[in-house]
Amino acid sequence: MIIELKNVSFKYEKGAEPVFTDLDLKVEEGTCLAVTGDNGSGKTTLFRIINGLSFPDKGEYLYKGTVINEAYLKDNACSKRFHKEIGYLFQNPDTMLFNSSVYDEVAFGPRQMGLRDEEVEERVRDCLKLFEIEDLADKVPYHLSGGQKKWVALASVIALNPEVLVLDEPFAGLDSKKEAWLVDFLRELKAAGKTLIIATHKEEIIKDLADGTFMLG
Repeated sequence: MIIELKNVSFKYEKGAEPVFTDLDLKVEEGTCLAVTGDNGSGKTTLFRIINGLSFPDKGEYLYKGTVINEAYLKDNACSKRFHKEIGYLFQNPDTMLFNSSVYDEVAFGPRQMGLRDEEVEERVRDCLKLFEIEDLADKVPYHLSGGQKKWVALASVIALNPEVLVLDEPFAGLDSKKEAWLVDFLRELKAAGKTLIIATHKEEIIKDLADGTFMLG
């Protein structure tokens, strides 16, 4: 089991209503899990926990059998390894984009992982070509359209070549052509052994890609 949550409860502040209580979740390596639920049901909170950005008030989160908590991620080597293996596409790409150019945005993760300059260059060029955004390399991400920002954000995730991709509403705002391309791309990643966790309301995509569905709320 690559990801396992055991009896996880979470609330954002003391005295607040819990987002969820005693939540259990198992994700097998190489599978695609669709996460569904109404707005406010806790999908983004769940994704933050899986990515080590928030921590349960109760219960455990295990990645490859290792408990992921604040103490574990305070170790720099552990944190680097963990964040290299799990890639997270936020629902709002503006949350992710902060560099002065698209090139630097895609290069940021590989640079943080300490890769050699030549390998960083190769990964960035490959990702820009894959998502057909080579012409945006010198552009400021802030000035891009919503669809372009999503493509840049996704390219920055793929540049790390993560084992697990956690995608929060990746199809929102895409036209039919880009949606079909992304479905095909995710299918290829799954066939290559990647683990996918995707929040989406699109039933046809769930049927096409997912091995199972986890409903919140």
